[in-house]
Amino acid sequence: MHGTLAEGPLPRASIEAAHERIRPHIRRTPVIDLAAGDLGLEGPVNIKLELLQHAGSFKPRGAFNTLLSLPVPGAGVAAASGGNHGAAVAYAAMKLGLKARIFVPEISSAPKIAAIRAFGADIVIGGARYADAQDACDSYVADSGALRIHPFSAVETIAGQGTVGREWEEQVPDLDTVLVAVGGGGLIAGIASWWFGGKVKVVGVEPEGSCALHAALAAGAPVDVPVESVAADSLGARNVGPLVHAISSRAVERVVLVPDEAIIEAQRRLWRGLRIAAEPGGATALAAVLAGAYVPARGERLGILACGSNVDLATLAALAA
Repeated sequence: MHGTLAEGPLPRASIEAAHERIRPHIRRTPVIDLAAGDLGLEGPVNIKLELLQHAGSFKPRGAFNTLLSLPVPGAGVAAASGGNHGAAVAYAAMKLGLKARIFVPEISSAPKIAAIRAFGADIVIGGARYADAQDACDSYVADSGALRIHPFSAVETIAGQGTVGREWEEQVPDLDTVLVAVGGGGLIAGIASWWFGGKVKVVGVEPEGSCALHAALAAGAPVDVPVESVAADSLGARNVGPLVHAISSRAVERVVLVPDEAIIEAQRRLWRGLRIAAEPGGATALAAVLAGAYVPARGERLGILACGSNVDLATLAALAA
């Protein structure tokens, strides 16, 4: 962990600074309004298509902010990832001319592994789950002196991810609530920091089988949880850590849980209704509405974040069948 906070959300000024720092390197991703009936939804929603970001997810925001904020040693950078964070770090390192080594577990999808390789990073595949890859990454950092870029438990990462909220507010200033998928919690911690104290409620969405933030908020402290979900390669953190918990306990309205079946159905509807290819984690926020885990009030201006597109084509074909 690099910069840390004892408690509470990041100041908006740090997210503004991150926005200025990374703006030349990222896409301003589009938003679309869906009317009642679209995708089978009962009411209108706004969807931000952050899955169109470089490397297929929101992760380059945090990666670029970290690499542009901290000194990078000669050994380069290292990261552990279920796939998306690794692809983002590899992409950012490639663009900035830095060496990168990425550690991923065996459950990482083929498209994510291919993306990491395509961006020129060294890749090490091993271990059953994300935590195993993180252990291997930590050992490498200790031996090599490389800069570790944590996927969620670092101020620089969270501030970078918070630029999603800043951008979204600029595009759609009248939102009441936003639904955000949660893995390690860096994304929701950043977005909730941006909107902390304002009128926009930030609601987390986790798979029932991978719910580290929900468990942490219930326990009053970070706790380890088992991880078993169709979205485990992107939403598979075992523990959110103290920084994400400290921010989320004050700034996140609540966290709701969804079954894997609803996540798969959300993927299917995004493809059939909008021709949007979303990975399970990228469709999880939408699943909250489909499953009734979050029911918007009449007239509520609801935003849903679609955050990842690195889906295996065979899986997409099966969904479309």
